[in-house]
Formats: sequence, C-alpha cells, structure tokens
Amino acid sequence: MELNADFKKRVVVHSDQIDWVASPMPGVDRRMLDRLGAEVARATSIVRYAPNSKFSAHTHTGGEEFIVLEGVFQDEHGDFPAGTYVRNPPTSAHTPGSEGGCTIFVKLWQFDPEDRTQFRKSMADELNAPVDGVATAVLHRDARETVTYSHLDAGAVLANTDTGGIEMLVIDGEVTQDTDTLGKGGWLRLPEGQALSITAGPDGAKVWIKTGHLPFAQAPTV
Repeated sequence: MELNADFKKRVVVHSDQIDWVASPMPGVDRRMLDRLGAEVARATSIVRYAPNSKFSAHTHTGGEEFIVLEGVFQDEHGDFPAGTYVRNPPTSAHTPGSEGGCTIFVKLWQFDPEDRTQFRKSMADELNAPVDGVATAVLHRDARETVTYSHLDAGAVLANTDTGGIEMLVIDGEVTQDTDTLGKGGWLRLPEGQALSITAGPDGAKVWIKTGHLPFAQAPTV
C-alpha cells in the first residue's frame, strides 16, 4: 500500500475529515496519513483505542514513536497521559492498550536500525522560555532528525529552514501555512528544500515538528 508516499511533494491532511479504518485488532481504529508497505509498513497514523481495547504483545522491529493526543495510553511500562512523547526503538516490545480509551499520533518503521534510545517525556515540561511568542522544546535530536514541540501565542510566527524535509502536526489551536489553515489534527509534510513558516490563529497553537528525516524514507525490509 502506498499513501502520500511521494516524499518530494508537499502534503496537507485535515485528519478530522478522514474516516476511521479498523485495524486488525478489535476496538483499535486508524486514520492513515502516509504509508509505504503492507500491514508491516513505514507508516504515520492517528490511532484510536476504544475503552478497554488493546493490541497484542509485539516487538518494534523498526521502532515506534508516538504522542498521546487524548486520554491515557497504557502498557506494562506504565500510564502515558495526553501530552506524552514516547520513543520505543528497534528491539523494544510491549502490549499497548487503554482502559479509558485514548488517541495517539504514531510513526512506525522510521528509526535508525541501530538506535536503542528509549524514553518518555512530558512535552510541556520540556518547553524553554518563549521568544517572540514561541516556546519550544527539543524532544529528540540525532544524526538523522530533530523533533520539537512548540507553543505559539496568538499571531506568533514560527519559521524552520532545516534541511531534509519538514513534518508538522497541529496538536491544538490553529495555524496558517501558505494558503492553508490547519486546525487540531492538521498534518503537513514539506519535501526537502522547502522551508516552513506558520502563523498561529487567534487562540494560539501547539505543534509537533520533525525535520531531516525524509531522505531516509523507505519501505520496511523484513
């Protein structure tokens, strides 16, 4: 399956307008943003767990990165409330689920195969002092990518000129990029060579951004 798999093109997805698609596990549904591969895929998705649903135990051969958007995500390692950023590298394993239900933004098979760094962070706790109405936290940085989380005041402008492509998820509020307005759940991917400039709406915005990673995009090799 290929979905938004041309990484040389700009892509905008208003995820709240996409139908939920059932996963192989009952009670777990997905909104697919990009995908390269079959059920085992390099994938970016929003995943919804119904109350008391869970996925079977599995190992992350290609790594898993996610943000808890709503509710509390749970596994044998603990409870992960909304606003938590998690990296589960290749060879890590768990049995995910949610007693009360939750929604996460998740990226699969997008790690350096040698990466073994596993962590969880409360994104808001990592924020630095604001500059010109923008407070930013660097959540992760390595030779392949940089991951940040930012709070924008109303009307604030955030610019990013990193190389290697740029990807953004609007977690809350609203931003404008070029002629597109992206609300909560809005997802944007810019190819290598395009810079990002966004302006927050009247209620401000919270955004997650990843840069540098697109040259490494490929389907899983299993």
